[in-house]
Amino acid sequence: MEKNDWDINPQNYVTNEDGSFVLKKDGTPRKKAGRSKGSKGRGYNYHSTTKAKQEASKSVRAKKRKIAKARSDISRYQKSVEKTEKALDLLDDNTKKNEGRVVEDTFVEEAVPSLQAELKESVIFQPNDGPQTDFLAAGETDVLYGGAAGGGKSYAMLVDPLRFAHRSAHRALILRRSMPELRELIDKSRELYPKAFPGCKYREVEKLWNFPSGAKIEFGFLERDADVYRYQGQAYSWIGFDEITHLPTEFSWNYLASRLRTTDPEITPYMRCTANPGGSGALWVKKRYISPAPHNESFMGNDGITRKFIPARLNDNPYLAADGRYEQMLKSLPPTQRRQLLEGNWEISEGAAFTEFDREVHVIEPFEIPLHWERVKGLDYGYASESACVWVAIDPNDGTLIVYRELYRKGLLATELAEMLTNMELSDPMSVRGVLDTACWSRTGTTGPTVAETLIQAGHKLRPADKNRIAGKIQIHEHLKLQDTGRPRIQMFNTCPNLIRELQSIPLDKNNPEDVNTHASDHAYDALRYLIMSRPRISDPLSQLRSLHRNQHFQPFDSTFGY
Repeated sequence: MEKNDWDINPQNYVTNEDGSFVLKKDGTPRKKAGRSKGSKGRGYNYHSTTKAKQEASKSVRAKKRKIAKARSDISRYQKSVEKTEKALDLLDDNTKKNEGRVVEDTFVEEAVPSLQAELKESVIFQPNDGPQTDFLAAGETDVLYGGAAGGGKSYAMLVDPLRFAHRSAHRALILRRSMPELRELIDKSRELYPKAFPGCKYREVEKLWNFPSGAKIEFGFLERDADVYRYQGQAYSWIGFDEITHLPTEFSWNYLASRLRTTDPEITPYMRCTANPGGSGALWVKKRYISPAPHNESFMGNDGITRKFIPARLNDNPYLAADGRYEQMLKSLPPTQRRQLLEGNWEISEGAAFTEFDREVHVIEPFEIPLHWERVKGLDYGYASESACVWVAIDPNDGTLIVYRELYRKGLLATELAEMLTNMELSDPMSVRGVLDTACWSRTGTTGPTVAETLIQAGHKLRPADKNRIAGKIQIHEHLKLQDTGRPRIQMFNTCPNLIRELQSIPLDKNNPEDVNTHASDHAYDALRYLIMSRPRISDPLSQLRSLHRNQHFQPFDSTFGY
């Protein structure tokens, strides 16, 4: 008698608590919902015996593959050992024959070609003698490897984080300015990392390498300062900035330095940077790494971090310098780029917006501002970025603007800024009028006062600034230009380093040469631009006399403009 399916595969049918089948209306057992146990697909049911045979066969095939791989590895290692033994035997024989005299290096090279070949095959990466080796061996926390193009900086940046790739807690972050620039580094890492650490895997979506030890190397980019917040809450034992001069400000470096830490006592945290001279961030990079100490000498920064600058030269890379083609290409560049990329010269700046600016002409020693000189200020507010204010005194003899004071501070609330401005103006004989960024009059949806209202209520006489960027830039050009008297229309005390730095280095916008690059540090520049666009002029004597008495409880005639 032919058996029914519920007799053969009772597990596929619904049963009561007593083990009896639940019956349908036609009296046959009800099947369970879903695919039957042991089935490979609809209509295919495997007996438990068949399923066990399949699993056993699968396991056998997997073990056979492991055995085949092991045999292959053994065979390869055996051949390598045999070649090495033959080479060592040859070296030993020749050494005995030449006993009593020195064996020259050239003799060894000629005597053991097989050993040379074996070693050459096993070497994955060998740093070039000189700066590249010095960079990889540096013990300082923060190191810049920069200068001429083609010195091997990118490969050094990829190799350095591998120093702790055998530690599970190691996590490294390699950064570039943009994603297209990052792609070149990723492609190079795909050539290098699997050879150095067989078994490591790259995850394209996360831009992340996973190593057999559990260590990770991540790639990221920083097109804007705000991009650093993607790494908020993360901890890295190694952080590297490739071409760091492409970052207009030091904000990204400062923020990510706070992410540098590890719980593994065997790992030493490091910051590493590479760069060519020039770029929008060249000035702050030079100030941090190059100016404080001679090249190749370790020094302690103001933040307590040990640093070193290692200069790169084209001749350091024998692969590029050998035939001279790359050098010839660099020699054909315009003079400024040639000196930067071929010579590694950090003393020149390309693409600066204000070529008229000359420290010898526009920067002067502080002097006592006469009490009767008119004083005004320009103010640019920021919280995540810097709040900047510049104070100007007007020379009544020829109308020259003298910048005698600056404020440059981030993270200030409106109330804190108001108090700081008040304290800094205590030495002024009169209440200083000024202009403020128009955005400070905008409400943020809260019921409290705006930034402008907070400053005005604190007694500061302010009105909205004229923010015309093109006209403002032209006016700064006009003021920097020498007059017939040989004196410019604006000068500044050497106690205003941030304004001096920005006027000296702020680059032009590549997409709009009529404007400056807004991604660069421009807060003091904006404050000066607002001030100059307010048409500061000398008031009549009666107005000056009325302003001599400071009123800390200033109530403006116009609540919007302040005065």
